[in-house]
Amino acid sequence: MRIGITTTIPVEIVYAGGHMPEDINNVFIASDDPQAMVLRAEHDGYPRNVCGWIKGIYGTILETNSIKTVIAAVEGDCSQTQAMMETLEMQGIQVIPFAFPYGRDRDMLRMQLEKLAERLGADWQSVIEWKKRLDGIRLKLRELDDLTWQDGKISGRENHIWLISSSDFWGKPDWFETSLDNFLSDARARQPKKGRMRIGYIGIPPIFTDLYELLEERGAAVVFNEVQRQFSMPFDTDDIVEQYALYTYPYDIFGRIEDINREVERRNIQGIIHYTQSFCFRQIQDLIIRKNVNVPILTLEGESPGPIDARTRVRIESFLEMLEV
Repeated sequence: MRIGITTTIPVEIVYAGGHMPEDINNVFIASDDPQAMVLRAEHDGYPRNVCGWIKGIYGTILETNSIKTVIAAVEGDCSQTQAMMETLEMQGIQVIPFAFPYGRDRDMLRMQLEKLAERLGADWQSVIEWKKRLDGIRLKLRELDDLTWQDGKISGRENHIWLISSSDFWGKPDWFETSLDNFLSDARARQPKKGRMRIGYIGIPPIFTDLYELLEERGAAVVFNEVQRQFSMPFDTDDIVEQYALYTYPYDIFGRIEDINREVERRNIQGIIHYTQSFCFRQIQDLIIRKNVNVPILTLEGESPGPIDARTRVRIESFLEMLEV
């Protein structure tokens, strides 16, 4: 069964149940006309002041008409997810809830993993075997990340695309791994790009379609994609419960800040772009980030899919010029 996911969830369980996961976020933003997906949601009655990603997910599920079951993170992701899933249920979509428990409670997390496995018909041994299988691919994604920030052979956009795709491994892990192997082989042979400004990107993936290109044009290299890297599970643990407890995105902001500060120092990052989505509760967390991360931060807000607007472009260019001084 083809199963949509609304964010990174324990994808090992989906595969262990014999199903094919598909990250609807990636389908939405990569579609020929993502704005049409947003408009579909608004046509069905979604208010304008609702997250563009939520509207895009809703519209994509209904417009593609090929996903009939969706796993939704009802705790640890977007605060608007529950209402979106209720509107999808009204449209005949089967919804399977999953929760990342507040405070990283390992016992509650294990219970959520086991409930999901039972729902999808996955036995626990198969789940562990799939973790080992996917961990092999994740090790290669760590090399890809190293080639980005250590060697300057992979662009920030390429890094973003590969890491964000590890949420579902394209629904075909063998194909994903073969394609990744080919990409890494080519990347290793590239000449490194040096002398560029080192930028970190934090926050959810951008709804802008050309952010990375603009930064590259202005001589900046994105050497850290915070949430995308977390999707790739860059942790050394054989325990799947511990793996999803270490995963920072669904939990409190302070765990994320610890990860950000560690990578800022390790990657010698000069400045950070913090992306926030319009009408998202995570905008409030920008206040905490600014008080606890000690490099210059530019906060960008996006609403609908499309190119960067002129005002935001000027703000980015001014930020980069400030860092050069």
